[in-house]
Amino acid sequence: MITFHIITIFPEALEGYCNASILKRAQVKKRIKIILHNLRDFSKDNHKSVDDRPFGGGPGMVLMVDLLVGALKHILKKDFKLDAGGKLVVDSTKYRIVLFDTRGEPFTQEIARSFLPNPISHKLKAKSSHIILICGHYEGVDERIKEFCTTDVISIGNYVLSGGEVPAMVVVDAVTRLIPGVLGNEESIEETRVVKGYAVYTRPRDYSPKRNIVWKVPDPLFSGDPKKIDEWRREH
Repeated sequence: MITFHIITIFPEALEGYCNASILKRAQVKKRIKIILHNLRDFSKDNHKSVDDRPFGGGPGMVLMVDLLVGALKHILKKDFKLDAGGKLVVDSTKYRIVLFDTRGEPFTQEIARSFLPNPISHKLKAKSSHIILICGHYEGVDERIKEFCTTDVISIGNYVLSGGEVPAMVVVDAVTRLIPGVLGNEESIEETRVVKGYAVYTRPRDYSPKRNIVWKVPDPLFSGDPKKIDEWRREH
């Protein structure tokens, strides 16, 4: 089972998505576990502050390094160890620690597969059973977290979001659907369709959005001939 640990200051923003559709089903089947860690729980002041102004000036606020380390210590427990240079020693057979950053490696289907605990390709990184996702917010997180504590820095696109919560859900969703037993045979074809890029249609076969205009479903899909259907899909 893969356990997703999501460090965030807005756990309520993630609860609905985590408990719906495929993710809910995967948790019920005990294929995955999702634990939301509220960064404010590691704050030591009365206001539960989690951020401060950036050194050197500039707009926005930055999530503080000591609170993020506190969250990692809580998750890793006895496995939290630093080497002589101060870098977190991560057992890659158990953990992946991910930070979302626009400067990170673009998230792809291959990277999603690399998070699975069972090897699929010798080219991929070591597999882990605990995936820790750090959600930045405002101006991001203290750079020392990236330098000393992460195994992966990922970007889901060349644009700026308000926080890492949406990227975290992208990763959780993309990885979960790859776990054997999460999707049925009928649903699993979706990955092939999306990766190969062919179009899909459903009822009604003919639809008229306006008089004298008919949107038709391509005839080859009704041929009943798997070879013709496959040829059409390859062409389109």
